[in-house]
Order: sequence, then structure tokens, then C-alpha cells
Amino acid sequence: MSNIIDGKHVAKVLRENIKTETAELLEKAGKAPNLTVVIVGENPASQSYVRSKKKFAIEVGFESDTIELPESITEAQLLAQIEKLNADPNVNGILVQLPLPTHINEQTVIRTIAVEKDVDGFHPEQVGGLSIGLDTLEPCTPAGIIELLKYYNIETSGKNAVVIGRSNIVGKPIASMLLKLNATVTITHSRTANLPAVASGADILVVAIGKPHFLTGDMVKDGAVVIDVGINRTKEGKLVGDVDFESASKKASYITPVPGGVGPMTIAMLLANTLKAFKKQSNL
Repeated sequence: MSNIIDGKHVAKVLRENIKTETAELLEKAGKAPNLTVVIVGENPASQSYVRSKKKFAIEVGFESDTIELPESITEAQLLAQIEKLNADPNVNGILVQLPLPTHINEQTVIRTIAVEKDVDGFHPEQVGGLSIGLDTLEPCTPAGIIELLKYYNIETSGKNAVVIGRSNIVGKPIASMLLKLNATVTITHSRTANLPAVASGADILVVAIGKPHFLTGDMVKDGAVVIDVGINRTKEGKLVGDVDFESASKKASYITPVPGGVGPMTIAMLLANTLKAFKKQSNL
């Protein structure tokens, strides 16, 4: 049976460390990091995410503001709002909650956020910097995966890592991060020939394909580390991952559950990025 990678615990440890450092910085610099979240429309899932982000930001001692905008807002109006936040020296991190209404171009919005305040790590300059090994604000979910591997002392150097999924949010950036940690990385996707055979050769499997229970135990090498990034809701309302946990956990040495694995790390890394942005902007 696998060792369970407890993302809730690791995220809590990270938040406690961030809280301690924030208190020290507040005493030293006389101010705390500010995270401002912009949400457009009334998507219930987005509203829930935004509430969680604000709750944890305040918990660690940050200032946190939420700007709620109507779904009818034009792209130009939204961009003008972002430019105001870019120019505000009291705002250290800007996050525009995705998805956006269909009449607004997400990439245009992402490119408008000042690079130094892009705590989601989605700006093209951040992505480019990550790909060539620069010190950037990294996308939160893949950064959280790396923190989990480090916390559990899981060796990456010289290991074969297979990433299933090639999204800009998880697949591509986690591949770059694993390369930086000296893993040999293969990115697979829906067009990959004989994907099960490729997966079964991996020492580390990162599954982010958006298909419930896609990875089964017969695709997992004995002793592999399995990281499940998927969050899918069944007809019964249950949350399940992209990995068939029951069968995969019989083969894996370490495995993340859903929920409670990678998910809690995303907000923790958002807070870490905000703290990093604050320190850099304040020359601390």
C-alpha cells in the first residue's frame, strides 16, 4: 500500500511559515503584502475559490482586497481596472480569477497584469523565464507539486518523470520544473501512441488530463510516485481525480489523494508567490 502524500498538512506547514515571515517583515518594513483578486461575474465555483484565497491571505497576515465586477463589463474596462492595480504601489499581487466571460480574451488580460505582480505565474514573460531556468513567479499548482516532492524527500534527479497532459497551467510548467530538478521528462497527451506503456516506465507520474480515473494500476510501475492533479465531479457529486486511486495505490510508493492532495497546495503557493513579489518590490 502506498504512502499518502498529505497536501493539507504540507499546505498548513507552508502557511505557518509564511505567517511567521510576514510578521517579521511587518515589524521590519512596517507593512504587509497585499493580494488583490479581481472576479468578473457570479460563477459560484469562482466565488468559492476567491473566498478561500481571501480567507487564507488574511490568516497569514496579508492585506487582501476583492474587486467584484459585473459579467457585462467590457474587456477595455477590465483592462483599465488592471492598469490601476499595476500602478498602485500598495498592491503587490494581482490575480484575475479565471475563467472569464467569453467576450473577454483571457490571454490579453493575463498579458496586461504587471509581470512583477503576476502571482498566478501565467504571464508570457514568467512562462518564458521558467522555461530557461530563471527565478520567476511560478504557476501555483505545479509549484505546489514540487513542494510536495521536496517535503516527502522524493528524489527527482536522474528519475524518469512522465507528465500526462500538456496544459499551460500544469503540464508544460511542471515539465520545466522537473527538468530543472534533473529529472528526465516525457510529456504525453491524448495523441501519444501507446500511452499506457510510456506511463508504466515512469518513476514519477504527474497526471493532469481532466479525465476521471484515467490512470489505472496497470499503467503504474511498482514503486512509482503518482501525483494526481485532476479534480472531477461524478454524477453523484463526489470529487475524484484523474487517477483510479484504488488500483494505483496498490503499486505506487507515494500517491496524492483527491481531494486533499495537490489541491490545497495551489492557494499555499499563491501566498508564497505574493510574499516573494512583496519582498522583491520592497527590496527586502
